[in-house]
Amino acid sequence: MNIVEGKLSLNGDEKVAIINARFNHIITDRLVEGARDAYLRHGGKDENLDLVLVPGAFEIPMALNRLLACSKYDAVCCLGAVIRGSTPHFDYVSAEVTKGVANVALQFAKPVAFGVLTVDSIEQAIERAGSKAGNKGFEAMVTVIELLSLYSALKN
Repeated sequence: MNIVEGKLSLNGDEKVAIINARFNHIITDRLVEGARDAYLRHGGKDENLDLVLVPGAFEIPMALNRLLACSKYDAVCCLGAVIRGSTPHFDYVSAEVTKGVANVALQFAKPVAFGVLTVDSIEQAIERAGSKAGNKGFEAMVTVIELLSLYSALKN
């Protein structure tokens, strides 16, 4: 049996964008730091990494659509933090950003990682932004890196 899987290294020429929601920026800025760290540690070049800021998580799919449509980027890493409050707003935003990112990713068939935290408390968000649960921004970028390699392997 042949096994096809991606590798965790970049050749340095891959053009990657990070979309980051500014809302809850105390958390999302740390996710960006983690994603950038992963990109550079795995062979990416800083000049090939762009950061696109959007107001909140709900706007991520719209920005993703524009980025993938312009053909400038090989992959996109989506980051944000939706924290549950006392109203149903959390449910609407988290559901729509999740569906929106998935739909756009399928439409363009390019590597896209979903690093949007959907958590019940600020404490959970802090844990996932570089504290005891690791940095989900780093993990999302590692997913992008592996998918870039996998997509390349599947072309051949």
